[in-house]
Amino acid sequence: MRRVVITGAGTVNALGTDVAATMEAMREGRSGIGPLDLPDADRLTIRIGAQVRGHDPAAHFDRQRIAMLDRYAQFALMAAGQAVAQAGLTFDAALADRSGVILGTSGGGLITQDESYREVYAHGKNRVHPFVVPRLMNSAAAAQIAMAHNLMGPSFTVSSACASSNHAIAQAVQMIRTGMAPVMLTGGAEAMLCFGGVKAWEGLRVMSNDTCRPFCATRSGMVQGEGAGVFVLEERDHARARGAEILAEIAGVAMTSDAFDIVMPSQRGAERAMAGALADAGLDAGDVAYVNAHGTATAANDRIESAAIGRVFGVRTDGLMVSSTKSMHGHCIGATGAIELLACIMALRDGVVAPTANFVAPDPECPLDVVPNEARQARVTACLSNAFAFGGMNAVLALRAV
Repeated sequence: MRRVVITGAGTVNALGTDVAATMEAMREGRSGIGPLDLPDADRLTIRIGAQVRGHDPAAHFDRQRIAMLDRYAQFALMAAGQAVAQAGLTFDAALADRSGVILGTSGGGLITQDESYREVYAHGKNRVHPFVVPRLMNSAAAAQIAMAHNLMGPSFTVSSACASSNHAIAQAVQMIRTGMAPVMLTGGAEAMLCFGGVKAWEGLRVMSNDTCRPFCATRSGMVQGEGAGVFVLEERDHARARGAEILAEIAGVAMTSDAFDIVMPSQRGAERAMAGALADAGLDAGDVAYVNAHGTATAANDRIESAAIGRVFGVRTDGLMVSSTKSMHGHCIGATGAIELLACIMALRDGVVAPTANFVAPDPECPLDVVPNEARQARVTACLSNAFAFGGMNAVLALRAV
């Protein structure tokens, strides 16, 4: 079976507008969570989030392009441009015909939708902008990336709530493994920090109004973030033949369904996904030094994920590092797995394990080494990245150093 490697990475999120800035913030354990800056914030109960602050679309796109792009698509295009530049690829001829893009998102163009509803319902307008549909559709960012980089192979969007990015990446891995494509762009993008988006999440009563403290005894819920992470995945021999720098190998993937509850996670589903990724990669539990946890800082998720990790890793759990970078960049919903993949690459390449920030006190029900508050130097040759979504949709990636 063909092996799949990462040769390019790009991101825009609350920690930084590129990979270097994001990894620096992760090393420092610096949080991007702060007061929300958006219309009608005074009407919200939850007024914090991990926003991309100071984003100026005009610095990246011309006026005609901006008219076609929701905020989430802008983030996706910026991240994809960084990833393609790092990979050093030009998509033309046969490579363009067979290469594609699979992107994950949950809300798609939610800000466009929210603004359009405001115009119609609050301001009494009878017409909306003619580009509303091309801006709000979940496939918009994938289509825009395909057009920007001449990707004429398989291109589509995956939407599985908080597991969207990992599902998209797993699908891209399978495309390359089977020979359908030599190169795929993949990852996720999200921008749900608008009045309607935050108000909807408030209704679930899982949001924190102070900060995000995964696995902490004093945790009070999740904090939403926004942004994008996009990667260039490439068949290993193709990458080697052109002398590309390889960031890491995606050695295994697994996807499971709890078939249990629309919001409550299942320990068994998480166990099966982690065990499946290990098996697909040909790894034993003892080979893995680090797990980037889903770690949302909700009471149920952290407890169930901790128990699942304990079952999969058994006696190896005591020596396992498990951190949640959502404590810094927030829960970016459909983009979160892609941004978290950067922490895995940092661990494999630089030997730096990102911390779980804002940690106050251990929770006896989460008996893990959560790398509290400070990054740790460690040798990591293999790691897992977990994503467990509403609806019981799970996707786990297994990565290996090269």
